[in-house]
Amino acid sequence: QVQVVESGGGLVQAGGSLRLSCTASGLTFDDYAMGWFRQAPGKEREGVSCISWSGGTEYYVDSVKGRFTISRDNAKNTLYLQMNSLKPEDTAMYYCVAQDYRGGCPDLESPYAYTYWGQGTQVTVSS
Repeated sequence: QVQVVESGGGLVQAGGSLRLSCTASGLTFDDYAMGWFRQAPGKEREGVSCISWSGGTEYYVDSVKGRFTISRDNAKNTLYLQMNSLKPEDTAMYYCVAQDYRGGCPDLESPYAYTYWGQGTQVTVSS
């Protein structure tokens, strides 16, 4: 049974930093592209970042480029999202996602491109 579990969310002031973590079990981690989506109240789910199975390819939505960094440790079956210079508009529930994919990353604009989802971790940025 595949399990994807996020951690590291919380409340932070604008300009601050958080690091999200995601552990995945029940799958061969380094066969999977991994990523992060987020959903703010009243808004559609949005792809934030993804990383290829090897870590050699990364993608970011324009709104987080230069502020967020995605990384993975395949030996620990863990994905990370380092979030710096946080803004109130980054407030959302953040979801870790996984997809068996040996190319770069599945389409970040399509939540349906990712099979496995965690339950989410809340990030709140106060102004």
